Amino acid sequence: MWDPKKYLAFDDHRARPFFDLVNRVGATHPRRVADVGCGPGNLTVTLKDRWPGAVVEAFDSSPEMVAAAREIGVAATLEDVRDWQPEPDTDVVVSNAVLQWVPGHEALLTKWVDALPAGAWIAIQVPGNFDSPSHITIRELASTEPWQAKLGTHGLLKRDAVPGPEGYGDVFSAAGCRVDAWETTYLQALEGPDPVLEWVTGTALRPVRNALSDNDWEEFRAELAPLLRQAYPQRADGTTWLPFRRVFAVAQKPE
Repeated sequence: MWDPKKYLAFDDHRARPFFDLVNRVGATHPRRVADVGCGPGNLTVTLKDRWPGAVVEAFDSSPEMVAAAREIGVAATLEDVRDWQPEPDTDVVVSNAVLQWVPGHEALLTKWVDALPAGAWIAIQVPGNFDSPSHITIRELASTEPWQAKLGTHGLLKRDAVPGPEGYGDVFSAAGCRVDAWETTYLQALEGPDPVLEWVTGTALRPVRNALSDNDWEEFRAELAPLLRQAYPQRADGTTWLPFRRVFAVAQKPE
């Protein structure tokens, strides 16, 4: 279960990669723009601002996120990204921090390219930090008892959950697209007590939260907190640095 309030606790940090991604899309007057995995809709509304003449389609697999998006006026629907097919007039597809949850999503990208009209754009962004101290620490703790017995490999993202820019470049090039792929590491200044724990609670720890009872969840967080404080020490000014790698790809289908 996704918690929109927890996810939006770091709204500014989570929004920046989205705008860096969408700014590289060269579409001028798209007919339909699809936000694949729209989350709470706070970024979906900016797509309408960017392309006011377009129909903006939005969906997410989380009922909680869909409800949050609808509350701010986004006509979001409940749908699984693996089942989605672009409408014939879809000229732009945006997928922001979603595909890392879909094993083998490279095949989906090829499928979407095939279904899109000539000249259409696909823009994707995924976290590329699965070998960072935060995720290594989560996996290591989850592999100890009693957590191993309670969690197994319950949805924990692996190091190879996403390819790098070259991998996405290969996928889109093989599909006949012109592609621009890159990576950026943002050095995020987080504030407050245990800010890295709060950050991963809104994203990477979601499968752990879903698998555990309330009491077990609080215990897991309590054990994880000092480990993350050690990996990401607080600076003298009270902030905590969190380096966060992101992988981007923007592809255009031939005219």
